[in-house]
Amino acid sequence: MELRQLRYFLVVADELHFGRAAERLHITQPPLTVAVKGLERELGVQLFDRTTRRVTLTGAGQAFKDRVQAAVADLDAAARDVADVAAGKSGRIRVGFVSSASYTTVPQAIQAFRQQRPRIDLVLHPLTSGEQIEQLLDGNLDLGLIRDPGDVPGLNLELLSAEDLVVVLPETHRLAAAKEVRPADLEGEPMILFPYRLMPGFVARVLRLFESLPTPPVVVQQAIHQETVLGLVAAGLGISILPESVQRFEMPGVTTRRLVGRPQTELHVARGSGRSPAVDDFVLCLRGEIPD
Repeated sequence: MELRQLRYFLVVADELHFGRAAERLHITQPPLTVAVKGLERELGVQLFDRTTRRVTLTGAGQAFKDRVQAAVADLDAAARDVADVAAGKSGRIRVGFVSSASYTTVPQAIQAFRQQRPRIDLVLHPLTSGEQIEQLLDGNLDLGLIRDPGDVPGLNLELLSAEDLVVVLPETHRLAAAKEVRPADLEGEPMILFPYRLMPGFVARVLRLFESLPTPPVVVQQAIHQETVLGLVAAGLGISILPESVQRFEMPGVTTRRLVGRPQTELHVARGSGRSPAVDDFVLCLRGEIPD
């Protein structure tokens, strides 16, 4: 049984006239008749009562039409859905992002993307850079927003934005009144930092600021989320180095100061080797552009 036969049958069942059905299908009548007879032979039933004056559906033909109409409609819908997914008009994309992107880049991109691609389901995963790299390489994420990733074999990386690093201080700290802070001013300070395994590139970038000091800051506490880091700084456990965008997150008892030399951190878009029009469109939204 071929899909072509089913489509032929439905047109004849709709027209109840082989000649008109053939015209509608843009074929001649003989192959249409052969196709319908072949379908009847395969089913072992008569689908149409034919006389010289009219064509009518048999009881079996009517029952078959009811079932076939639904099946063919489902197949047509599936074909449209597949085409839309391939064109990036529907489907699902899985996006990972570091917490610092959740109040800078991500909200505006989500809003723009949902306006342009309302039939695509955005599945959002707040994850550290290390977690995103693992999931991207395992195929569990389609896109990641990663801080200072370095070179990761197997991933395509694109610089999305760069921002200054700032020192985060308890508001009672001796340096809280300073206009700018030198890395040397933080010699021997207790520091709160992300675990290296979860944010390797960012942690390495921060530690490089102090590599020339005789006594670099001492990591006394690790935390996964920026909000937790800010809370620990506010509690007086130590200082931290975070992206400048952290200033949008208001935490009582904390102040931020620029670092001399304006060292920066980079936010990258990371993808695996596969290509997806939907992912391409979301990246456009991340850049502040509008997909076609």
